[in-house]
Amino acid sequence: MQKTFLFSIVFILILTTSWCQSEIYQNNKAEKIKQGSVFTKIIKRELPATIVYEDDDIIAFVPLRLQARVHLLIVPKKEIHTINDVSEEDTLLLGKLFLVAKKLAKEKGISETGYRLSMNINEDAGQSVFHLHMHLLGGENLGSMVTQKK
Repeated sequence: MQKTFLFSIVFILILTTSWCQSEIYQNNKAEKIKQGSVFTKIIKRELPATIVYEDDDIIAFVPLRLQARVHLLIVPKKEIHTINDVSEEDTLLLGKLFLVAKKLAKEKGISETGYRLSMNINEDAGQSVFHLHMHLLGGENLGSMVTQKK
């Protein structure tokens, strides 16, 4: 009985820790959140950016490292660290992100040929800026996002 109980606890600990972010990532994330978002600094004009769209709620700009011929970051001005931190009150703001993406895709001439909208959330997705943002990518054949598994 004790062996089974001990095995169960070890199994649960292994499972739950394998679903967590690494300690290094958690520390890096906490430090970046403490320092404040680079995107908030762009919004406040503390850092330069090539801004392509702005209204009271949303800003869009060209990232420093392009990943496609057309690559824009669409960012809510409200600092939300990840999609996991979204609340009911953010519903309209999230919808507006998609409407701005649609508008910018049309302006950039990629709405008909195709484009990708992407958000990276936490470690496994490679999130490195902890201010919710949407990537608008297009202007070329982007291929599959991930390798299809059989």
